Amino acid sequence: MREVLRDVEAWRAAGEPVALATVIETWGSAPRTAGSKMALTASGRIAGSVSGGCVEGAVVEAGRETLRTGRPQRLHFGVADDTAWAVGLACGGSIDVFVERLEGKSFDPLRDAVLAERAAAAVTVVEGPEPLLGRKLLLFDDGRTHGSLGPELDGAAAGAAREALAAGEARRVRRDAVELFAEPLLPPPTLVAVGGVHIAVALVALGKTLGYRTVVVDPRAAFGSVERFPGVDRLVTAWPDEALRDLGLNAATAVAVLTHDPKLDDPALQVALPSPAFYVGALGSKKTQEKRRRRLLESGLTEEQLSRLHAPIGLPLGGRSPEEIALSILAEITATRRKA
Repeated sequence: MREVLRDVEAWRAAGEPVALATVIETWGSAPRTAGSKMALTASGRIAGSVSGGCVEGAVVEAGRETLRTGRPQRLHFGVADDTAWAVGLACGGSIDVFVERLEGKSFDPLRDAVLAERAAAAVTVVEGPEPLLGRKLLLFDDGRTHGSLGPELDGAAAGAAREALAAGEARRVRRDAVELFAEPLLPPPTLVAVGGVHIAVALVALGKTLGYRTVVVDPRAAFGSVERFPGVDRLVTAWPDEALRDLGLNAATAVAVLTHDPKLDDPALQVALPSPAFYVGALGSKKTQEKRRRRLLESGLTEEQLSRLHAPIGLPLGGRSPEEIALSILAEITATRRKA
C-alpha cells in the first residue's frame, strides 16, 4: 500500500477512478511477494508492480475492464499456461492477482492508518459468490473493526487479520466456497544507529533506500548533526540508554551500535538487548567483543540476552570502506528480518 499511496491520492484528487491489483498467492520463483500492489487508472497511469514487469500488461488490461464494469477479478499466471508465456512469465513461477476498483469507504481508513504509522490489516473476499467478491473487513491495532463480510465470515476474517498482524505476513483462509486474503499493513521498520560515525552516514542512507525509518543517536552534537545526516528521519542528541528507552524499541526495530566507545556502546546494549528489537549488532573485533561481553554480564545482562548480539557486526563480506561495512550490516539485518 505504502509504495502506491502518493500516486493513488494524486489521481483521486484529480477525479480519476483507480483500480488496485494485489498479489494474493505465489508459487516457485514468482518475482513479487503476496501483498505487492500495482495501482492504475483508465488513462494509463501506473504505480507499483505485481511481477517486476512479467505480467503487468495483462493486469493493466484487467484493471481497465474492472474500472469499466465494477467487477473484481482474480487472475492466475503460471508457466504451464499459454497466457503466461504470452505475457512474459517464463521464469519458473506463478502468481495469483486480485484486481478491484478502489473504494474510498474501505481505502480511506487504511490510508489514515498508514499515514499515522499504525498497524492495520485488511481482509478481502478474493473468491466466492459475486455479491461477496471484493468485500472487506478492516482490523486496527486497537482492536476496532470497519466493514463486514457478513455474520458467517466476520469471525474468521477477524481471526485471519490478527494472525496476519502477529506474523507480519499475508494469510489466506478458506471457508467452504469462500476464500479470504488477510493482508497486514505495518509501520515501516526502524533502523537506529548509535554513534554518528562515518559508517552510520552510509548506513542510514542505505537504510532509507530499503524503506527503513532512520534514527541516529549520539550525545556529541558534532557527530549527530544535520550537516552529517541530511536525510535522516530523526536525530537524537542524548545518551544512548536514555534515547533508546524514549524511542520505544519494538519488534520492527534494528539497532546498530557503532561508536566503538564503551561509555556509549555499553549503555545502548544494556537497553537494546533486553528489548523486543529484532536485530542488535555492535561494531568491534572479536577481542573487543569478548571484553564487552564480560562487562555486560557484570552489568546484569543474561547469557540469553547476550546471545542475541550480532558481533562482530555485519556479514563477513570483506568490506573495508564505510560504505562496504554499511552494506554488510544491512545485509545481516535483512537476513535476520527475513529469517534467512
